[in-house]
Amino acid sequence: QVQLVESGGGWVQPGGSLRLSCVASGNTFAIRRMGWYRQAPGNQRELVAEISRGGITNYSDSLKGRFIISGDNVKNTVYLQMNSLKPEDTAVYYCNADVFSLNYWGQGTQVTVSS
Repeated sequence: QVQLVESGGGWVQPGGSLRLSCVASGNTFAIRRMGWYRQAPGNQRELVAEISRGGITNYSDSLKGRFIISGDNVKNTVYLQMNSLKPEDTAVYYCNADVFSLNYWGQGTQVTVSS
């Protein structure tokens, strides 16, 4: 079992920045990859970015360049630095952990971008 707790969401004006954090606990040694997904009202959940235990990253093409994912294996934490935020980035952001064939999810953190 892996538990994920996200933090760092909130309200920001367009053009602003936020940093999300996700702390994993439990059987963290078994985590192969962690990532961030988001879901806006009426939309499907979509990949934002992911990072492997070895540090290999993968981004949604539409977000590459504005969002940066990083991880700290010692702290079992993954971060998402979000820059130049736009109103269309408004969504609930979920942390995900890939443990072999199992996926674990956090409870989500709301990000709202508006003026």
